[in-house]
Amino acid sequence: MIQRALGFLMIMATAACQQSTGGLTPLYEGPEAPAGTPEVTQAVDGLVVGHRLMAAGEYELALKAYYRAAGEQGITVDVLSALGSANLKLARLGQAEALLREAIEQDETFVPAWNNLGVTLMEQGNVAEARNVFRTAFGLDRGLSTEIRENLRLAIAKTENTAYDTTQNDNFELVRRGSGSYLLLSTP
Repeated sequence: MIQRALGFLMIMATAACQQSTGGLTPLYEGPEAPAGTPEVTQAVDGLVVGHRLMAAGEYELALKAYYRAAGEQGITVDVLSALGSANLKLARLGQAEALLREAIEQDETFVPAWNNLGVTLMEQGNVAEARNVFRTAFGLDRGLSTEIRENLRLAIAKTENTAYDTTQNDNFELVRRGSGSYLLLSTP
């Protein structure tokens, strides 16, 4: 009895599959393009599209283009660095740092990944490590990039400018004046 019921269900399922789709077109099929429309045989590189979108401030779309490039080209140092840069612009600092470190593991001489890792570390408040990363980027670039030079200068300035200066020894004395009022005076 169960075998007959299963057999009947199989026949019904097969028959349902052979029925018309009710006017729906199968996936990726549609009406023909208008006359004169050029046929696209090769898409633009996802990295190029992503870089253009980054320049236009469309970071989320750039991230999607970079993912497409990863699917087409594989996880190259260029793709990892681009993904890290897009995540940096989207303030996803943990993801950006991980991607940029992975890019550097693939190619220790890839200057954009070093620079963007330094920017990520600065954004996270890791100024001392960022200074070392910028120094590496500056050395690999041989000092040719003004952006890297400026980033290194800023990191050095931030590490040398502490919030509490111990060399300034101001002595103060709290003096009571009347009932309940105090005055803070500087002493020599």
